Amino acid sequence: MATISAAQAGAKVVLLEGTRDGGRKILISGGGRCNVLPSVLDPGRFVTESSPHTLRRLLLAFPLEEQRTFFERDLNIPLVLEEETGKLFPVSNRARDVRDGLVNEAKRQGALVSFSSRLAGLERVPAGWRLETAGNGPLTARSVVLATGGLSVPNTGSDGVGLDLVRALGHSVVNPYPALTPLTGSSPFHQELAGVSLHSSLSAQANRFHTTGGFLFTHRGYSGPAVLDISHLAARARLRGEALPRLTVNWCALGREEWNGMLQQRTAATVGSVIRRQLPARLGEGLLMEAGLEPVLPISQLPRDARLRLVDLLVRYELPWTGDEGYRKAEVTGGGVALSEVHPTTLESRRCPGLFLCGEMLDAFGPIGGHNFAWAWATGRAAGMAAARV
Repeated sequence: MATISAAQAGAKVVLLEGTRDGGRKILISGGGRCNVLPSVLDPGRFVTESSPHTLRRLLLAFPLEEQRTFFERDLNIPLVLEEETGKLFPVSNRARDVRDGLVNEAKRQGALVSFSSRLAGLERVPAGWRLETAGNGPLTARSVVLATGGLSVPNTGSDGVGLDLVRALGHSVVNPYPALTPLTGSSPFHQELAGVSLHSSLSAQANRFHTTGGFLFTHRGYSGPAVLDISHLAARARLRGEALPRLTVNWCALGREEWNGMLQQRTAATVGSVIRRQLPARLGEGLLMEAGLEPVLPISQLPRDARLRLVDLLVRYELPWTGDEGYRKAEVTGGGVALSEVHPTTLESRRCPGLFLCGEMLDAFGPIGGHNFAWAWATGRAAGMAAARV
């Protein structure tokens, strides 16, 4: 996006891409379908240790509707809304169409796209910048856009080299950490639930952080949007040596009052049958076991203390997580260059004139569901347009 925007503005642009074909995170996004954008973009759901106002300003500089128009009109990639998730996918359901569309547009605008070209060094010189590239010799440029900050999913080529380069140039970097990554756990009961999924809510009370969405039991722990969107709290605390956050789960949309009402009805229904109406059978049976209750117990015979104990497990279950899957499975990288160190309109470095930063280079990320692509498109466009004016 930065390359396209700079070339559209009339600059002579060279795109250095470390992999042999580029856009590998695009290719794996959405299970190979590419969740290009969310249907609704909420800046308040983004995470940053920098200024939320600056973050919002950057996102709104390239509004969601304009981003959609770019893909549909300029790249001829029509998008369709997946109603149940609120995500926008290409009609073709092929992530490759998105990646190829961006690469082809960069070339159409006159940019030189150089694959298998890894940036090894960056030095300020009188003419602007000298770039050392592995195997391709040095280049000089009036301006440079760095869009290579991530460490997530390293087999796509992410190695964090951009953050190393800006540190060497004197930038302050919020220490990176894996975000939107599955959590691990060692509960034998939960391992037996691998494959079970449901819509749940997670809370980290100490952080006043709350997520709602799909929850999936895996062989190693927990995944799904609700887990991924809260996982950064766990990963960040672990890496910083802080107290690990207590994560609690409300397994379905019912609250304490609704459950208490259902479990106090004067009917012949059993505890097990009431639970199974709302939760997957295997999960419900396991929760009853933890509560010390038999599924066949009539609710009319359910003691008050047992009912309260069961309801607590249903609405405030303490998730026994032990760690996280790290960068290997993280959707994005948290941390990065503080937003205060770039100009809020151009994304030019306040420390190094002529250097522009975007995407995962910056201290911001959004929830699952296309928000991080929206951040990439918005910041890439702003940095590319400004770099062309140098």
